[in-house]
This record gives sequence, structure tokens and C-alpha cells, in this order.
Amino acid sequence: IAICDLLFCPEFTVSSAGNRSRDEVDELINLDSCEYIWEKGVGFAQTPSQTPQHHHNRVELLRLILTCCSESIYLPPTNEAHIGGNKWVHLFTSPENRHALPLFTSLINTVCGYDPAGVLPYNHLIWADSKENLVEMALQVLVVTLDQDLPMDGDNPDGPPDNLFLNYLSRIHREEDFQFMLSGITRLLMNPLVQTYLPGSQRKVHFHQELLIFFWKLCEHNRKFMFHVLKSSDVLEIIVPILHHLNDARADHSRVGLMHIGVFILLLLSGERNFGVRLNKPYTATVPMDIPVFSGSHADLLIIVFHKIITTGHQRLQPLFDCLLTILCNISPYLKSMSMTAACKLIHLVEAFSTPWFLMSNQTNHNLVFFLLEMLNNIIQYQFDGNYNLVYTMIRKRTVFHQLANLPTDCSTMQKNASKKSKKPLTRKSSQIEDESMEGSQPARPAEPGTLKASLMKLPRIENLTEDVSAHPSKKLMDQLTQSLASNSLESGKPIAAVAGSPVQPGADVGRGEAAGSEKVEENEKKDDSSSTADKWVPTPEWISSWKNKMPLQTVMRMLQVLVPQVEKMCIDKGLTDESEILRFLQNGTLVGLLPVPHPILIRRYQANPGT
Repeated sequence: IAICDLLFCPEFTVSSAGNRSRDEVDELINLDSCEYIWEKGVGFAQTPSQTPQHHHNRVELLRLILTCCSESIYLPPTNEAHIGGNKWVHLFTSPENRHALPLFTSLINTVCGYDPAGVLPYNHLIWADSKENLVEMALQVLVVTLDQDLPMDGDNPDGPPDNLFLNYLSRIHREEDFQFMLSGITRLLMNPLVQTYLPGSQRKVHFHQELLIFFWKLCEHNRKFMFHVLKSSDVLEIIVPILHHLNDARADHSRVGLMHIGVFILLLLSGERNFGVRLNKPYTATVPMDIPVFSGSHADLLIIVFHKIITTGHQRLQPLFDCLLTILCNISPYLKSMSMTAACKLIHLVEAFSTPWFLMSNQTNHNLVFFLLEMLNNIIQYQFDGNYNLVYTMIRKRTVFHQLANLPTDCSTMQKNASKKSKKPLTRKSSQIEDESMEGSQPARPAEPGTLKASLMKLPRIENLTEDVSAHPSKKLMDQLTQSLASNSLESGKPIAAVAGSPVQPGADVGRGEAAGSEKVEENEKKDDSSSTADKWVPTPEWISSWKNKMPLQTVMRMLQVLVPQVEKMCIDKGLTDESEILRFLQNGTLVGLLPVPHPILIRRYQANPGT
């Protein structure tokens, strides 16, 4: 508390108010710190004077507070070690700290009001910026104080007091405050990635990881802010830096925490319809990335980066595969047009994940195929007209789907497929056109020798990370769902979406009128080194049959059944060898009345849990 008093001490950390004499502020206990908020912004309209010495003093005091609140880094990454919570954080953010509100406002305004670019090029080489260290320290204190663990049990009367910082964060509601925070975060995230005509002319800040955690907390605890982010294309100014950092950190074991927070932000945003709609905006390459050159939308960028993470990332990213494919499923009903590059990457994932050796190497790998098939079904049913590139790629790779439908279940073939496990990587072995990376991009580099691996708690399974909701549930549909849940039975033949808050397996066919109480797939937690576990487990014909019959292949197979003969006939009759004619034919084609009844759109929304 004494440190907090010093953070608002006139002529030490803040400038004296013009109408106060020196004697009136000698007792800090009598000072109204709300008049001494550090920066203009949220809840404060004045522009206080800034002094480098005050910035330095604030940094040292914030560093002391951060040290007091950092006991978590000395504890093992287990739930048991963190049950008691952080008493320093509890005290700092409790009503006992009378400076909680002005301090919270000062920290947010300091971070979001900072512009490292300056007015003149190369100004950072001439004048020192006393504010950069202050912004970084303020951001770290914010991240630590907003990190409140969920109680392990429902009601805990003896638990810590409410976190006032989280309380204030959730109550911000003015549009101008939302825009101020969003503009500040996007400006700082884009700063190190901005390309200028004069190399090195702009100051670069490198606290993107703390910024992403802060943005995560904002969206998680203030839904109004998240809706503000999603209502315009400003959200893309957040997405592009996130995808850049995900792509850049995919080979570095020491940055696995950055990978997790980036994926969780995308998972949280993908639960809203507007996110998928915004991704249709055309993408202009302003940030050099180690990905193939393409012409398309931000959705194409998302798919290509996810493909890169899955096929060339390190082993510790495997638990994130479910999250990555869940994000693709959530946005798929709204993707109006996919580029040829993104379509090829997506079908390559289907091809890689549907190989028998991969499906039989783990009890949960088949869920990845279910996610991909669900995504393809959404695009075919709801966005067929504009996705002729994807349809063409599916026709070319139709044998992948036929092999998946005819997956063998006899023991001898299964053993033969399982024995191939160690011989086949997920990466592509050959391609007709070699992928050419963007100009100026650098390949993802692994961690430097001797770098410590980041330690993280075990990631919860995707059904514990998300809840299933219908994208557009009607009152009648909700009544049907309530009745069916009460009686534990469903009327056959009626498409019913999953009930909000009732997690289902990714492969559950919620739109085909099948029984809701479908057989649960055996659970097997993914581990970094799962070879010993995989060796003990042996696939059985019964296990394969339990999920093979539930694969949502009907829509894909029906589309191939209709279009393949037409395309083959056109190629034979006209002697076509150019794919542009086929693409034009598919672009003008339609499947109205030929496909099964459209299934309801199912969105898996992130739900808070102790694991994240």
C-alpha cells in the first residue's frame, strides 16, 4: 500500500496540481489520487504533464510491485501449487488498496496511449524514450494483476476477495474508451511488423506477448469490448500480427506459451459470426511471412498459417490441433471464396489426417478428420457458389474421400497400417508447384541451444474448452431441444443442433436426427511424448466401427457423385486440359436440390476453465 502511495506522490511520480500548495500534499494519506492519473484516456480527459524522471521513478516502483507479485514463477506448473492464489495480487487489487481505481486507469492509459513511432524518422536514435520502459512495466503489472484463477469448486466462501482490476475492466462500456484501447493495442502489435521506405527509421517495441495476454483478458472479461472489436474490420489489425507470431514461433519450443495465447484468442473470437464474416476481406501482404505467396482473403491467410503450424511445427503443438481445426469449423459457414492455395492446403490436411497409419496411432486422432469433414460440409452446404477452387481440389483428390469411406476394419490390414506409423511424416513430400515464400520473409527458427523449455499446465480437451451452440437457434428449436434433453430422446429425421453448454464429441452427427446419447469415444489425453502410451494401446475393429459409421461423409460423397461425372464428360467431349475451363464450369454450377437437407450451423464457443 505504501508503494501505491508513492506511485501518486507529487513531484516524485506525478506533477503537482496547479492549485495545490506544497504543504497540502505532504501527507499522502490525504491525497486524492484520482486527480493524479498518469495519462489521458479511459475515465480521464485531462492531459497531465510528463517528466522523464517521473517515468523512471514509476518504473522502479512498478518493478518492485511486479517482484512482489511474481511468486508464481517459483512454483511448479501444477494445479495443486496454485490453489491458494497469489496473496500479493489479492491485496494489490482488493478494496484495501485505496488507489486501485486510479492505478488501474493509469496503467491502461499509459499502455494504450503510447505511440512509439514519433513524428520524425530516426528520432529514437537522437532522443531517448523514457516512456518505453514504463509502458512495458505497466503492461506486465496489468497482465499479472488481471490473472485470476478460477475457483476449483463452485462456491468457495473462504476464497480471495473480488479482484477490483477485473471488476473495473468488465465495467468499461463507452464506445470512445473501447476505440481508444483497441487503437492502442493494434498500434503496438503492428509496430514491429510495419515496413517503411527508410530501414530502421522507426522505433520497434517487442512486448507483443504481454499485449496478446492483455487483449485476451479484455475480450474474456468484457464482452462489450469483444463485440466492439468484431463489428468492424479493425479486428483484422489484431489477427494479422497474431498469425505472424504464430507462424514465426511454430518451431521454437521456448515460445510455446505465445502459441497457446494466440490460438486461444482466435478460438474465442471464432465463436462469433462477425469474425468469420470479417475474414472475407481481401488480404494485402503488408507483413512478410514465411508462407506461400497467394492472392485471397484473410481467411486464406488463416488456413495457410494453420497448415504451416500443423505440418512444420514442433511436437509440443499437437495438443493445439483440435483448437486450430475448431477455429476453422467455426468460420467455415461464412467463407465466401477460398483461394486455390488455401484449398490445396486444406485438402492436404484431410489427406494427411485420414491416412490409416495416422488414424490408428492414437485413440483421438479420428476427431481431427471429423472436424475437417464438418468444415467441408459447412462450405458445400452454405457457401458452394463462391468456393469453386475448393470443389475443384476435392474432385481432383476424390480418392482421399473414397479411401476414407472404405477404411478397412479387419485386424491384418489394421496391423499393417499401424506398423507404418513411424515411416510417414505429416509434411508434404512433393508438389507440382514449389511453394515460394513472400519476399523479405525469414524461415521460422528453433530455439537457441540451451534455451529452457516453457513449462505449461496440461491443455484441457477441446470439449472442455468449448461449448456447442447453434448459430441461429429459433424459439421453436430451443423448445424442441429442451424437451428432447428432458426425455433423453430425439425424434428421428429432424435436424437438431447441440444444446448450449452440453459438450459433444467433434464427430457427433448433431444434424442427422440420430440419438443424442451417442456412444462416447474413449478419452486419451495428448502428451508431448506419447509414444509409450501409443505402444500400449492397440486399435480394434470394434473401435474403428464405433466412429467410422458416424463420419459425416454424406454431403461430400453426394457432391462428388453429382459433379465428377459431369466434369469427366466435359473434359472428354471438349478435350480439356486447362483447369480454367473446369473452374468456370464449377463457378456457374449449382447443387440446389441435389444435396442432403442442410444441417444446422454448429458453433463451438470458448468457455472459461482452469486450464487456460
